[in-house]
Formats: sequence, C-alpha cells, structure tokens
Amino acid sequence: MPYEFNEKKEVPDHPTYTTSTGCPIFNPLASQRIGRNGPIPLQDFHLIDVFQKFDRERIPERVVHAKGVGAHGVFEVTNDITKYTKMNMLSEVGKKTKMFARFSTVGGERGTPDTARDPRGFALKFYTEEGIFDMVCNNTPVFFIRDPAKFPVFIHTQKRNPQTNLKDATAFWDYLSLNPESIHQVMILFSDRGTPYGVRFMNGYSGHTYKFVNDKNEFFYCKWHFISDQGIKNLDNDTAAEIGGKNPDFAGQDLFEAIESGDCPSWTLYVQIMTPKQAEQYHYNIFDLTKVWPHKDVPLIPVGKFTLNRNPTNYFAEVEQVAFSPSHMVPGIDVSADPVLQVRTFSYPDTHRHRLGANFEQIPINCPVNPVFNYSRDGPMNVGANQFDLPNYPSSTQKLDKEKNEPDAEHERWIGKVTYHMDELTDVDFEQPRALWKLMGKQKDQQDHFVYNVSVHLCNAIPNVRERQYGVFSRVDPELGKRIREATEAEAKKIAGNETVPVKPEPHQFEPQNSTLKSS
Repeated sequence: MPYEFNEKKEVPDHPTYTTSTGCPIFNPLASQRIGRNGPIPLQDFHLIDVFQKFDRERIPERVVHAKGVGAHGVFEVTNDITKYTKMNMLSEVGKKTKMFARFSTVGGERGTPDTARDPRGFALKFYTEEGIFDMVCNNTPVFFIRDPAKFPVFIHTQKRNPQTNLKDATAFWDYLSLNPESIHQVMILFSDRGTPYGVRFMNGYSGHTYKFVNDKNEFFYCKWHFISDQGIKNLDNDTAAEIGGKNPDFAGQDLFEAIESGDCPSWTLYVQIMTPKQAEQYHYNIFDLTKVWPHKDVPLIPVGKFTLNRNPTNYFAEVEQVAFSPSHMVPGIDVSADPVLQVRTFSYPDTHRHRLGANFEQIPINCPVNPVFNYSRDGPMNVGANQFDLPNYPSSTQKLDKEKNEPDAEHERWIGKVTYHMDELTDVDFEQPRALWKLMGKQKDQQDHFVYNVSVHLCNAIPNVRERQYGVFSRVDPELGKRIREATEAEAKKIAGNETVPVKPEPHQFEPQNSTLKSS
C-alpha cells in the first residue's frame, strides 16, 4: 500500500526532541560553548545537524510547473471500455484506484500568483495494481509547439530576461509571432480561460495522442479529457490581477478549504478513440499537439470519475516531491509517435533525478503499491531495502514469471530515412483558431475580453514584434487582426503618455467562494 502520510499518529502527545539520528537533546535552542563567551566546538553535533539540514531545505524548483497545489483522491470506473484497453485500473465497472493530483501554473516561479495568465498543469498519479500510471495533462487541449526542439527556447521566452531579470513581453511575442502554429494555444490562453477561477473549475486534457492496447493486442489511438463536475469558471483579466495582488495563493486556499469543508471536487473522465485506419485517413495529423479532434468527428466516450477527498498532511513531502512523467505507464496504454510526447517521456524523469535524486521513485508519494523487482541497485538516497538479497543480474537461481506486457512489434514498425523536419505552416493551422474566434462571438463579451487581454500584454512588446503578431491574428480573421492592432496601439500610446486609452470592457461579476478574500 502507498505511504499514507500519517506521521502525526506515530508521534506521542508530548514527544522528546531528538537529533535526526534519534538522540534526545536537552535544549534544542542552545549551542555548546567553551566557557560563557567562548567559541563553539565542532563536537556540537546537534548544532551542525540543524544547520546542515537548514542549508539544504530547498530543493531546486521545477523548471516549469514550479508552483502547484495538490490533494489525494480516488478514481472509480463507471463505464466499460475493456474492448479498447487491458489497463487493470479500467478492468471493471466499480473498480476504485487511489490517486494524487497536482495542479500548477506553467511558466512562473513558485512565487507566481495563482491567478496569473498561464496554462495550468493538471497532473494525476494513479497507484494501480500494475504500477504507477501518470496522466500529465494541461487545462488546455492544445499547446504552443508540435516540434519538441522548440520547447526549451519557448520556455526561455516565458521566463525572465537574462540581463534585466524582468518578464519580457518582447521575447514572449517575438517567439509567438515567429512560430504562428502557436496561435491556437494563444487564442485559448488570452481568452478568460487563461485565468481560471482556482483549479476546481477547469478541465484537464491529455493533449497528446496515446495508444490503448486491448487483451487481443489490438491498438487504438486515444485522447483523455477530464471534465470538471463543478463546471467552468474563469476570471476576467483585471479581477485576476486584483485577486493575485490580495491573495497570490488563492487557488491553493480555495482547493484546501473546499476539501476541508467536505465540498470535494470531482472530474469525469472521457476518452476519444480512433482506429489506426481512421487515423491514416483523418484530415488532421493526429500527432499534432496544436490541433484538437473535433467532438463531431470523434465523440467523447465516458469512462469514470475521480474525486479529491483528502488534503496533504505535509506540503513538501507530498505536493513538492511528487514526480509525474508521461513515461510512467502500465500495460494497456502506451505512447504514440507524437514527437513532443516522445521527448517528454525522457525529459520528465531526467528532471526528477536532477531535483530529487536517482531514487526519486522511493519517496513515499511516488512509490508504487505493487512490489518492484529489477536489476537496478544502490545510488544516492536509496532509502528502501535495496531489493534485499535478490540477484542484481538475470540469475538462473531467480526464476521470473512470464512477462505479462508482451510487446507487439506490429505497433512499432517504421521504415524511412532520418530527416530534420522543418515545420510547414498552412491555412489548416488557422482553421481551429478561426472557429474558436467565431465561438467567442456567440458568448457574451468574450471577443471583447480577448482583444483587451491581448492588447494590455502585447503593447509592451517592441513595434516590429507587434506588427508581426498583428499579421498572425489577421490570418485567423482579418477583423480580429484589425481590432487587436487598434486596441494594442492605443495601449502603447497610453504607455508613451500620448493619449488616454478607451475604457476596458466591463468584467464579469466576481464573488469568491470558499475563501476569506472579499471582492472590493
């Protein structure tokens, strides 16, 4: 069973203070001295113990998804999809699996306000009977890139300027305008969905295309959708800034207080399924992370529901040390040829080993519930039994059960020469953003909010970058490009002190829930 984080139950009501090795200490707030005013001897182990722990209290923050909140929960299957997958956690209706969820901002540091305009990470860890299964999602169904080589430099543009150490609007929009395949994500990010109301009122999407494998060794392409049972609730741009200034930890407080009061949030899981033949004939590249599969083409199939019902006992031990990766798979699901997903399967465990150490899987929040046996041993921070006296090589004295997850070579038969694929932009890349802009027109104030949200950010970029981005918006819709140009240039003149910008659109009425924060 996974570690339940019940340390408090093991500590007596009046504990004895000890060193980290368990030695009782008479006075934890006094150091040894030679005489009343003399120097401190090196033999004061408790003092050295305290300081070496203190000096190492902070582990490196995540390069992305640095600030997050999390909670424990349970996933329950409600619909049978065993014809598509042999995943044990989905094997029968009513089956329950313990899990842990972490929600996060993406580009900011740990001090970032929870209401910042940013995609949100939506990471889920399932403690299945066949190992850890992680589904690492975002709250948007698409992303800025479809070639993984672009990811590190893209993230650099979302971080701080290397000279000024300030956020850089020019770098932000310079990259986006030079890589217009990002426009679909930009359209979502600068809508009000870019500033969700906490984490309870947003959906989670795999974005990537995965593969289901059933017990007949047939495979199907799939996408995962976790739809909030609380509905969708967002903040307009200025209300998000106001809340972020008053309570930068708004989302964490909202989630914690909801669970603590028994108002446990839940999400319903749906999947989209596509056969290999359908994928070959589909009018979009199914591995393109900048595209969605429209529901009219590929309908949603209900699977189950997860509910978050228990807050962490210790934030650092659970939320900060939890380690997710798309490569944490179980029999019945596999990665596809999606190139960004392929690279993420390497990058995530690699960064965990940097942050948490070579044996990060032994940290209780990351431990599988089933026994682990392999030929890997030792390494720093090996805090388990190191697989006892079992051989660390394929030994004739240690028989193995037949491998249950036999690979199917038919799934991975590729023929071709190695090439450097240069991204090609076509009008197809603007079809879904164009449809999204038209959809905004059917929703009250959403087009006005989008234009305002973009203009107050883009106005901080240098003129030639602004001009290039106007061209990208114009390819989505000429009227959109015109409105963005006019609003942004008005904001830029305001910054220059030349004239007053028109009044912004009226925000939605905001009334916080489950929070001590009050609207002004």
